[in-house]
Amino acid sequence: MTRTWTPGTPDADLSAIAATPRLVVALDFDGTASPLIPEPMAARALPEVAAQVARLAALPDTVVAYVSGRSMHDLREITEHDDDSPIALAGSHGAQYWYPGIGEVDSVGEATEEGAREALWEAARPIIDRHEGAEFEPKTFGMGVHTRSADRETEVRVFAEVDALVAERFPHWRRRAGHRVLEFSSRTEGKDAAMTALRDHFDATGILFAGDDVTDEDAMRVLQDGDLGVRVGPGESAALLRVDSPQQIAQLLEALADERAARQE
Repeated sequence: MTRTWTPGTPDADLSAIAATPRLVVALDFDGTASPLIPEPMAARALPEVAAQVARLAALPDTVVAYVSGRSMHDLREITEHDDDSPIALAGSHGAQYWYPGIGEVDSVGEATEEGAREALWEAARPIIDRHEGAEFEPKTFGMGVHTRSADRETEVRVFAEVDALVAERFPHWRRRAGHRVLEFSSRTEGKDAAMTALRDHFDATGILFAGDDVTDEDAMRVLQDGDLGVRVGPGESAALLRVDSPQQIAQLLEALADERAARQE
């Protein structure tokens, strides 16, 4: 049962994750660290979220990771991430990783059939271009169609046409639908895979994962005893806690950082 977190109120579950010996704080980006905006590449973390991310990343035995459906190149751009960053990244829904002190690691999943991605792009772009407000997003292992600037009727039409195209030519590709976005990938990994990879890499005793979309539920469902899931905004969720907005994520991260720092003094 997901319950609403109230800022400024002591919370036993938040206190428990603050006390875990080796903590990973994993955050979806769009709609969680950043508000959803019409231009996807203009997204940036709220300053108050970025401030608490920096605080947490500076604490002992604490790692912060952004876990996103964005390709690694785009994720590094929108998170303003450089080679000296202490922040880990999981891109392409858990098919790509960047670790502090190591950098980007090779993907271990099955390779995309040569030329398939480009063939999909070539076939899909004319469809997307015909619909006002729809935008094409190239991805390392596929593509996305964004409709944040389109009306709902346009969204229905363009999604239906792209769905039909992929069903005919790439029926085995993984389909994901989110907030005003439809994605297709030749890779099958989801954010559940990212939770496993981050837990193993950092030997985490607890993970706090926060996300706002359907694809984030893959991660919520594999969280273990001692972990904490946080849903941002409405919708059914396997998360234990719910907050209203990215602004409240900043408040929750501040409460977590305050308590974890106090415990480590």
